Amino acid sequence: MRYSEDVIEEVRMKNDIVDVISGYIKLQKKGSNYFGLCPFHNEKSPSFSVSASKQMYYCFGCGAGGNVITFVMDYENYSFTEAMKVLADRAGITLPKQEYSKEAREQEDLKSALLEVNKLAANYFYYQLTHPQGQLGYRYLRERKLEDDTIRHFGLGFANKTSDDLYRFLKARGYEDDFLKETGLVSIDERGGRDKFWNRVIFPIMDVNNRVIGFGGRVMGSGEPKYLNSPETRLFDKSRNLYGLNYARLSREKYMLICEGYMDVIAMHQAGFTNAVASLGTAFTPQHAALLKRYTDRVVLTYDSDGAGMKAALRAIPILKEAGLSVKVLNMKPYKDPDEFIKNLGAEAFRERIDQARNSFLFEIDVMRQDYDMGDPEQKTEFCRKTAEKLLEFPEALERENYLEAVSREFYMNKEDLRRLVNRLGASMGTSFVSRQTEGEKSLKRTEKDDGVKRSQRLLLTWLIENPQLFDKIEGIVSPDDFIEELYHQVAQMVFDGHKEGKLNPAKILNHFIDDEEQYRQVAGLFHASLQESLDNEEQKKAFSETIMKVKKNSLDYASRRATGIEELQNIIRQQAALKDLHISLD
Repeated sequence: MRYSEDVIEEVRMKNDIVDVISGYIKLQKKGSNYFGLCPFHNEKSPSFSVSASKQMYYCFGCGAGGNVITFVMDYENYSFTEAMKVLADRAGITLPKQEYSKEAREQEDLKSALLEVNKLAANYFYYQLTHPQGQLGYRYLRERKLEDDTIRHFGLGFANKTSDDLYRFLKARGYEDDFLKETGLVSIDERGGRDKFWNRVIFPIMDVNNRVIGFGGRVMGSGEPKYLNSPETRLFDKSRNLYGLNYARLSREKYMLICEGYMDVIAMHQAGFTNAVASLGTAFTPQHAALLKRYTDRVVLTYDSDGAGMKAALRAIPILKEAGLSVKVLNMKPYKDPDEFIKNLGAEAFRERIDQARNSFLFEIDVMRQDYDMGDPEQKTEFCRKTAEKLLEFPEALERENYLEAVSREFYMNKEDLRRLVNRLGASMGTSFVSRQTEGEKSLKRTEKDDGVKRSQRLLLTWLIENPQLFDKIEGIVSPDDFIEELYHQVAQMVFDGHKEGKLNPAKILNHFIDDEEQYRQVAGLFHASLQESLDNEEQKKAFSETIMKVKKNSLDYASRRATGIEELQNIIRQQAALKDLHISLD
């Protein structure tokens, strides 16, 4: 970490989590905790919990959790350093100078300078558009039916026909050629500097925190390429950013609309569909899908209705599914794209099309059918075979059966014939399809057992933190060594040590994992395994006793598998036998 643990803890302690989060979302007190609508996924019923005693938050809907620092990081898309600065300023704390290496300091300074010059360039392009020299670009946008408020909202601009306007402007502001090469805004050679964008309408590209990280430009006239993006820079990676996401992430819709281009996104936002985004002149990537998954579980593809658009949709569907997103595909025919559709039929008709969007698997079958002549028995048979092969992509029997029924109904296939074909093809694929199902079921059972063990450990940690008096009940029975998952053991050791020292603080413990996002999220979940399961009635007291037994039994089973000597094994066996007589009472 760049700051000492004491500094991090001072910033965290002087920013009450309830006060900070209340500045972002509305919270309502229920019992000892506060609840509100989760800002990290769309929901109608509040499942986002904030604990004043733990100084932590957790969402029971999407699993987001952490302390006040991580909340600001996730909500604002800030780095750890940026979040620390915001919270330190809020609390009136002067942060010590960070211990940067020379290289790290140079990289931070370069990033800040690039953000500053991009902001300056965006203002420059907007100024050009709104003055006589930008009338060509302004007329184009107005002809595309964009309102002045929309143009201003997206910060649209214009790059003049002169090919070094921006270069001269930036040089006049004191920027040197060596730095300007890093911006992606100009190119430098022996003849001098030339602008990357000229004679183009400009679309500033912003990250989710509304900072300009790059630009796109649409040529005026017949020049090529029609659309041009900034090159990759220290700030801009087009495979990891989505145009319009800075606004779309704030939409309360339950899904995201994925478009092909800038104008589609802008036209849709203007029409009220503020949940629209687009990839930046590149094919849809797993990084794009992972970015979307932070904000939604459902997407609707609104790609162009031509052949290229269908191919793009077919490429994006498996990527989105792999990220765990539910996918539908919008039919915009007879129009080509959302912009054209909305202009001709209006926003209400477009919303109706969204409601009618096609299931992505059925869309894939639709597209595949176009390659076959259904009047030819041989081709029709081949289509049925290919459909059966696609159904085998579903490893889970129930899901496969549901899709089999839908396909047979929609494409007029005999359901039983299709099912026999699916089973026959599955059996012929090396390993029997039935045996693959059996292996899958065995794997599922193993996973469920592992998850049950982990859940017991999570529950126990949660209860110990909520009720420190429980440490007396488990003394001599359970120790940190009984938490056999490496991460769980590490956290349990901190919990037990904190209790022993009288300083048990889950929000402080979380600070130790801030550098590893995956571990941080897991640890946040450990402290919120079940805030809703108290230990007030007999059934819940029994659950606590059973949880202790599960944790201890699993620990002993694990130890027995790794015993290296007869004496060690005999000792473990004696402990296992003693578990039968173990009685844990909370009374």
